[in-house]
Amino acid sequence: MIAHLRGTLLEKHPHQVIVECQGVGYDVAIPVSTYTCLPDPGLEVRLRIHTSVREDAIQLFGFFTAEEKQLFEKLISVSGIGAKLALTALSGLPPADLAAAIRGGEVTQLTRIPGVGKKTAERMILELRDKLDLLLPSAGGPKSVPVSLMSPLDADIVSALVNLGSPRPAAEAAVRKARSTVTGDDFEPLFRKALELVR
Repeated sequence: MIAHLRGTLLEKHPHQVIVECQGVGYDVAIPVSTYTCLPDPGLEVRLRIHTSVREDAIQLFGFFTAEEKQLFEKLISVSGIGAKLALTALSGLPPADLAAAIRGGEVTQLTRIPGVGKKTAERMILELRDKLDLLLPSAGGPKSVPVSLMSPLDADIVSALVNLGSPRPAAEAAVRKARSTVTGDDFEPLFRKALELVR
């Protein structure tokens, strides 16, 4: 099983990266929390990897920190939560906030994550509440991106929202609204605000 990748970052998107290791390009699914910590394309990157092997596919899921990976693996152990929803959960709330919401039994906060209904939130709390005591996700510094009208940053946020299930027009409108309330050009605060507004 692949547990770690170190190589050149060829491409990065809010939900996916391609990492070249010794001439082989690996397609890796990532959460937004990892995206905000990535270097620019062309630079070296190191990712912790969870490998999922099914009859019809082998998928790689990458994480910037060990805590993100551990939280992802805890989430997919919950009945009814697959890898895609686990990534969405890590993208919908910062890892530290997600762990705190589960430990605190905060159903309302968990149901704000796209795709997480009340029953799923209750299962997450029931099955994971006592398993996250030692899990203290570390925060990574989000990268700054220059902004203009529908800048690359805005386009990345729209792409992330669409990947989480939002219609593109609603995602674009949410990003425009978020721009009026969030100062600075960091991906993560703007994405979180747009995610709130798109619902």
